[in-house]
Amino acid sequence: MTRRITRTISQLAIAGVCALFFVWFLDSRYRALPHSIHNMMPAHHPGFVITDITVTTCSTVNLLSSCRLDSKGWHRIEKDLYLGKGWVSSAYVHVKRKVEEDLLPEDKVVVDVSVGKLHPSMGAKGEGDEKWEARPAGIWIKRSGKIGESDSDRAVTSADILFGADAVDPREGWEMIGTSLLLDTSGEVHEPRLSIRRGKPAAPAKPTPRINDNGKFKIMQAADLHLSTGTGKCRDAMPVGYNNGKCEADPRTLEFVERLLDEEKPDLVILSGDQVNGETAPDTQSAIFKYADLFIKRKIPFATIFGNHDDEGDSLSREEQMELIESLPYSLSEAGPEEIDGVGNYYIEVLARGSSGHSALTIYMLDTHAYSPDERAFKGYDWLKQSQIDWFKQTAQGLKKAHEGYTHIHMDLSFIHIPLPEYADNSNPRKGELREGVTAPGFNSGFRDALVEEGVVMVSCGHDHANEYCALSRHENELPALWMCYAGGAGFGGYGGYGGYHRRIRFFDIDMNEARIFTYKRVEYGEIEKRIDEQMIVEGGKPAALVYEQ
Repeated sequence: MTRRITRTISQLAIAGVCALFFVWFLDSRYRALPHSIHNMMPAHHPGFVITDITVTTCSTVNLLSSCRLDSKGWHRIEKDLYLGKGWVSSAYVHVKRKVEEDLLPEDKVVVDVSVGKLHPSMGAKGEGDEKWEARPAGIWIKRSGKIGESDSDRAVTSADILFGADAVDPREGWEMIGTSLLLDTSGEVHEPRLSIRRGKPAAPAKPTPRINDNGKFKIMQAADLHLSTGTGKCRDAMPVGYNNGKCEADPRTLEFVERLLDEEKPDLVILSGDQVNGETAPDTQSAIFKYADLFIKRKIPFATIFGNHDDEGDSLSREEQMELIESLPYSLSEAGPEEIDGVGNYYIEVLARGSSGHSALTIYMLDTHAYSPDERAFKGYDWLKQSQIDWFKQTAQGLKKAHEGYTHIHMDLSFIHIPLPEYADNSNPRKGELREGVTAPGFNSGFRDALVEEGVVMVSCGHDHANEYCALSRHENELPALWMCYAGGAGFGGYGGYGGYHRRIRFFDIDMNEARIFTYKRVEYGEIEKRIDEQMIVEGGKPAALVYEQ
């Protein structure tokens, strides 16, 4: 009898441990799924209002600890506030939400949020009928039961978590709240920040780029920003010892971009890959928002493609990143057709001046992927696939008839991340510096020839940070066929080196009156007011021969 009781107790104990392990396993699986955040965010559920906010903390070693609340009443924002780097803890923000039309008389709606150690009303002149309520992690909420149609814009309708002391939220109607959440973040450098939206989501502004009334159009190409979650660490910063050796990568990179936006006033910004350094950006959304904020607040259209680093580490996939980028104001980025390889194969039409509906410029953006799918046969990097080349050729040929209505010379340009194999042809005349080996794919899929066949006058890439030249690819009869440019790396989160390389950004100054394109670079340090290596690469709508200075 005693043995039977002992055996029964042991079986119950084992069953209990298994059940606890199963609960812990499920919760651990959810903690390990950062890619689910955009599908789970309250922002994707218009019509909801938030009625409460709280934070749960759980132990990663205690089987009895859980970071989940009742799913019928609470929605968890799927971002671990420790970014998976807490020694023994995870923490999540939960929101309680309800469809506005289903609110009952006794329901209260969150109308204000604050973060801090002190009561938000300290020093304020009264609070009125709505009182601040304390929640974990230094969150304070103010709720009201008096939400009608006339003041429904007061209601907090969505919440999100971003990371880093430099975090920003460029989305229409969103605002960052106070300081970082108050957690035991010993050893954690990424500060979690709460962002909220009031009212209903606004449709993002999507302007159509157009040639200016003077016939000019300027493109800024910023390559390889290599932004992180948080301020990031500088690599190969020049000059050595500048600012007493203190260098935060992302602030310095963004200040550089911001300065040139204000000085050059481009009409369009092309981000040609590796905007995000995936391995140092566990919250990719925060990194994307930092560069997007620069363009959105200046109302400058921008378009992105991906590099080999954007989706490394625990960052979002290419599909998830593009979905986020597409939703931002002034973003012209597109995922492109699902049936062809890659994410981010699309084109941008820049319309002629005035009220014309005709295209003056077509800009083709293509995804060059990341690493070789056949390392044994072709080491290094991936290449443009046949489906992409076919799409490009069919699209270009299909647009030609529509472009015939333009009364001036129409021009086609293209941007990619990884250079084409032809960039490594040292017989091509070039202007600018070749400082490092050309890391083009080992397999040549023929995209250069397709560009030439369809009359594209210029292609520009990133990837090799310290290379920043334009090279002229020629026909068999030695006539100019295609200009192939490098932008040069702009970000301090990526490598520099190679003899003291200064970060730089390339510009394309387009004059549609003469169908000319001038290109030049601006540097972050040194001759910061000077245009470097200015040259004409297109004249009369055709690639121009390189003219060397005497």
